[in-house]
Amino acid sequence: MWIDLDKRAITYLPGVGPRKAEILQKELRLVSFEDLLYYFPYKYIDRSRFYKVAEVNGNMPYIQLKGRILYFDTVGEGRTKRLIGKFTDGTGMIDLVWFKGLSYVTDKIRPGTEYIVFGKPNEFGQVVNIPHPDIDPLDQAGQVASGLAPFYHTTEKMKKSFLNSRAIQNLQYNLLHAIGWEVQETLPYWLRQKIQMMPLSEAIRNIHFPESIEKLNQAQLRLKFDELFYIQLNILRTAGLRKMKLKGIVFPTVGDYFNLFYAKYLPFELTGAQKRVVREIRADMGSGRQMNRLLQGDVGSGKTLVALLSMLLAVDNDCQACMMAPTEILATQHYATVMAFLKDMDIRVALLTGSTKKSVRNKILPAIANGEIQLVIGTHALIEETVSFASLGLAVIDEQHRFGVEQRSRLWSKSAVPPHVLVMTATPIPRTLAMTLYGDLDVSVIDELPPGRKPIKTLHRYDNKKAELYHFIRKEIHAGRQVYVVYPLIEGSEKSDYKNLEEGFELYKEIFPEYKVCMVHGRMKAAEKDTEMQKFISGEAQILMATTVIEVGVNVPNASVMIIESAERFGLSQLHQLRGRVGRGADQSYCVLVTSFKLSNDTRKRLEIMVNSTDGFEIAEADLRLRGHGDLEGTRQSGDGIDLKIADLGADGQILQYARDIALEILNEDPNLDAETNQILNERLKSLFARRTNWGMIS
Repeated sequence: MWIDLDKRAITYLPGVGPRKAEILQKELRLVSFEDLLYYFPYKYIDRSRFYKVAEVNGNMPYIQLKGRILYFDTVGEGRTKRLIGKFTDGTGMIDLVWFKGLSYVTDKIRPGTEYIVFGKPNEFGQVVNIPHPDIDPLDQAGQVASGLAPFYHTTEKMKKSFLNSRAIQNLQYNLLHAIGWEVQETLPYWLRQKIQMMPLSEAIRNIHFPESIEKLNQAQLRLKFDELFYIQLNILRTAGLRKMKLKGIVFPTVGDYFNLFYAKYLPFELTGAQKRVVREIRADMGSGRQMNRLLQGDVGSGKTLVALLSMLLAVDNDCQACMMAPTEILATQHYATVMAFLKDMDIRVALLTGSTKKSVRNKILPAIANGEIQLVIGTHALIEETVSFASLGLAVIDEQHRFGVEQRSRLWSKSAVPPHVLVMTATPIPRTLAMTLYGDLDVSVIDELPPGRKPIKTLHRYDNKKAELYHFIRKEIHAGRQVYVVYPLIEGSEKSDYKNLEEGFELYKEIFPEYKVCMVHGRMKAAEKDTEMQKFISGEAQILMATTVIEVGVNVPNASVMIIESAERFGLSQLHQLRGRVGRGADQSYCVLVTSFKLSNDTRKRLEIMVNSTDGFEIAEADLRLRGHGDLEGTRQSGDGIDLKIADLGADGQILQYARDIALEILNEDPNLDAETNQILNERLKSLFARRTNWGMIS
């Protein structure tokens, strides 16, 4: 009888039980048999070789020995109590050390009996030992000491309940044994013939218990393909269904507002990239289908101007448009930019944020509801129930990764017919990530900077040479420029980070008594923040000390220097975002990355990339390779549906493209997956995505 792995609770697996099931659920989100089976090892160690004790030193990786424990010795008291087993194979003696589970070890292991010992040697005071080794009877050598041993990520809580990597391996063995080492195939026969990959059952067996390196590689390829293929199939089918079902508001007219602005108010000639993107948006909004477009553009590339032109198209067609930004600073900046662009044009624009006064709000809300206000720029305040539009035709979402999908969906519900959607980001998204996170959106890229911009010079300096840095800052301010100084704000260390910022603020006031220094951080009230920002924007203050609250949206063309303290604590994309706050005027701008001298190799690589490149897309690709998709700024969000178990978007771009191409081929022939030959695909899609909210209709 076939076991439905997805519905069978892990509690019923031999060796688990209610207590361990609870820990597996809390620590790893493993609930069902299928969850466990798809919890893959993160590395493999070759256990085909036995070492001699005489060969062992503390610098070696994992090793395997064959011999016997002569006797046990208990050392220390209370928390420092530990068990030491004196182990020999005839060539020498080594200590096996346990700090917990001592009685379990002495009950299980018998001195004088031959065992296989596996673990990582440590060296402490010139004495080599192996802490918490795996120990198996010699008669199990064929099972445990042959070939590649899998290693699974575990947590401290799991280890305390004897759920270490070896225990997970044993559970995988119990599970595969219980289901007869066979799992239900997830790809139809015709597709398996086409891709020429290993059957799923063989892949699952070899991912947990590899027969050889070759078989392991084939298993990884098949499982990566499966994972990426179904993500693409889901994204592309959902997008196709949306395009069939959702008819958009037709904007047939390029009218007076657009033409007048373009002819008389455009501050500079659009770049070729901006013109191309405006054409793409115009075609979408005139097509009769709802636009869902992602607009990518590096910092300073002119996305706001493109968004404004799109909003004017909406107004030309008797519709309203709104722009939603994640912070008040950014919303206020957009409002100021739009008002400066429009000058004295006869068009009503309103700013609506959480700190908008009640008296102002009482005037704005009715004017939005009756259509008097044509353009609304705001924060989350736009999605409150009290806000209703007369005819919302276009919604622009800036830095949309900062909004959850539920928040965005509430904006779409403000209109009887779903508005056109323009999603903007200044965070360059690597191609593989864009295909996975935003694969259902049409993508436009502004890949040119406006003319006259000088590339920002990026320098790396160590914090033991601050005197030179202060001299440089003084020289720039003396020349009439302004300076940002940014401190990191890392989750879990906010208190010490704020303390560093405050200490830095006092230090800069002391070092630069002749200049005005102001400070902005996330703990300040909106009004306080705005007051301090205005001091800098107006030029009253020459130095702005801040946390990453100024990462996006602050536009001060006179600011030419960005100092980033503890730059090693930032990701590449975040460093690039911060760097984009300068270089907005005609003067040469600088970004100085200040770090301690002790840096890891990965950190040095990151900083070298920043110093050598100003291309945001190149930097984002490098960030993805170095840190993985889950660590990239803002990519993890409610409902994004990206929870990769084995594929790596930084390394598996070719597999992703192949999987997407095949998914497209299938859907071009059978958009609803109704064909008999595609029923496995349909059922697997339902099973994989049933537990997730379907946000496909709202992007």
